[in-house]
Amino acid sequence: MPPLDASTRIRAFLLATLAVGMIGMSAELLLIGHAESAQQLIPLVLLALGAVTLGVHAAAPRPVTVRALQGVMTLFVVSGAVGVWLHYRGNVEFELEMYPSMQGIELVQKTLTGATPVLAPGSMTLLGLIGLTHSYRHPCIHGGGDS
Repeated sequence: MPPLDASTRIRAFLLATLAVGMIGMSAELLLIGHAESAQQLIPLVLLALGAVTLGVHAAAPRPVTVRALQGVMTLFVVSGAVGVWLHYRGNVEFELEMYPSMQGIELVQKTLTGATPVLAPGSMTLLGLIGLTHSYRHPCIHGGGDS
């Protein structure tokens, strides 16, 4: 059996990194009880969908599994950006409820360091980018050439 080329090894490492990240994020969201509303369930549902897609792709990579992975990872990227916005908005509302006259830099600073971690949903975006990087010019779609 010929040795694996560098791009194949990198793709395998990215897939493993994605799997570990998804397991960790799922565990964290479940442990903090991130399931109180439909909005809070979105990342958990996407992570479950991502796990199934990743598993099928890892077991039998084909063009359809690469495209499915790309679609789910795009949803990860979008959900991460939306999550950052929702966390920020929630913190702004909380701070203004507590201190109605707060504004400007003080409001931004309090919002970014508030009760809800504003940048935490960005982890979904990061996972999505890892998955998209794995699938970039994937040999299943581009005939084995990575150039």
